Amino acid sequence: MDSKLIANILLSTKSVKISTNPPFTYTSGIKSPIYCDNRRLISFVEERKEILKGFKDLIKRNGFQPDCLAGTATAAIPWAAFLAQDLDLPMVYVRPQKKEHGAGKQVEGVLKSGQKVLIVEDLISTGGSSINSAQAVKEEGKCEVLGVLAIMTYDMPKAKKAFESANLKLDTLTNFDTLMNVVAESGALKEDEVALAREWNHDPEGWNC
Repeated sequence: MDSKLIANILLSTKSVKISTNPPFTYTSGIKSPIYCDNRRLISFVEERKEILKGFKDLIKRNGFQPDCLAGTATAAIPWAAFLAQDLDLPMVYVRPQKKEHGAGKQVEGVLKSGQKVLIVEDLISTGGSSINSAQAVKEEGKCEVLGVLAIMTYDMPKAKKAFESANLKLDTLTNFDTLMNVVAESGALKEDEVALAREWNHDPEGWNC
């Protein structure tokens, strides 16, 4: 699995965006000058194949033997579906919270008690949605969570601490540092934009545009 290849895919599909006025606001509330719009990736067939190949390499490298895949709603649902189809595995998806109507479930699909489940994410910022999904799978499905796979991580210190506290393994196809190196080499962003993104990454919660 080549993390530079995946970073180049993010770049070539124009999934990397820079904005300081106004900055982007993540789901967690954190303000940032950089945003990886990984939802775009599902529209690119060859690039999609490379990402799926990367996910399968991560599964092999980690020795994961999942019985089921769980995609975090909504951005990771297609990736869980593509990967489950490739691996001949069942899948479910996990809502941010339980429905307030109908069956009142947070996990949609069929989980069997005792199954080994792998969480699929598109992007890791603080790690909150992944950890929430893992908890729902454990509690609602009475299943074992093997870990979390994602396309990219911003490598926030908060996320690292959160995964450690949750005793949850995380592995990703690429990361913030690799992406910035690729962006700098390609000249896709100006030097001051790359510097700004790196400055933010040192202290995401304290950053001020």
